[in-house]
Amino acid sequence: MKAIWTGAIGFGLVNIPVKLYSAVQQSELDLDMLDKKDHANIKFKRVNANTGREVAWENIIRGYKMDDRYVILDPEDFEKASPEKTKTISIDAFVNEKEIEGIYYEMPYYLQPEKAGVRAYALLRDALKKTGKAGLGTFVLRNRESLVLVKPAGDILLLNKIRFAQEIRDTGEIKVPGTQSKPAELKMAVQLIQQLTTDFDIKKYKDTYTEKLMKLIKAKAKGKKVTAPALRVAHSRSRDLMSQLKASLGTTAKRKAS
Repeated sequence: MKAIWTGAIGFGLVNIPVKLYSAVQQSELDLDMLDKKDHANIKFKRVNANTGREVAWENIIRGYKMDDRYVILDPEDFEKASPEKTKTISIDAFVNEKEIEGIYYEMPYYLQPEKAGVRAYALLRDALKKTGKAGLGTFVLRNRESLVLVKPAGDILLLNKIRFAQEIRDTGEIKVPGTQSKPAELKMAVQLIQQLTTDFDIKKYKDTYTEKLMKLIKAKAKGKKVTAPALRVAHSRSRDLMSQLKASLGTTAKRKAS
């Protein structure tokens, strides 16, 4: 893995030098975009809007449009705006992780200590474990300030980027008609939930769609004709909700028995 950021965790007056690594990788297939006519690869170019000519990466700079003109930003300007935030993950408070709703979570990263910070890193990790808390702070990654949670995950510290409140859209435009659940249906729905309740084990779940798509690609490569399996109808207007719940309970009971 390649470090994507180098800096320090600010924990009170303690500075812990660390490296940041992405904790996730994509599982979907890397599909290329092709021209429908001749299957030629589609390429994207960075083009000058005035001349139509392609511009090399080394000749591209950043700017912000203000009053019909661009204010040009040099790479150093991003650090000058807040030097401490570009180099330090500043932990400002400690919180109960359970109080943070899932909608705020954005991206996880691994934190690895530099040699000079091993003892302080272990101290922070062990203290978080003992208190059951997570460190809440901010830092700047790729010219964007992020709110983050730092928490222990086994022997390492995990950093989770979380969204700011203003980044969450208001639910006012989501229309949910007011309706009251029937007691008998609610009782059966609760029974179905209880029947399907199990201990969470992430290893049980895999990206099976990518696997099936790869099988289809290999079959097409060999010239085989691929037909889609028949879709089972999950909802039917002709059946009432109670009968669907009863059928669901029967299905899950048989599945558990087998």
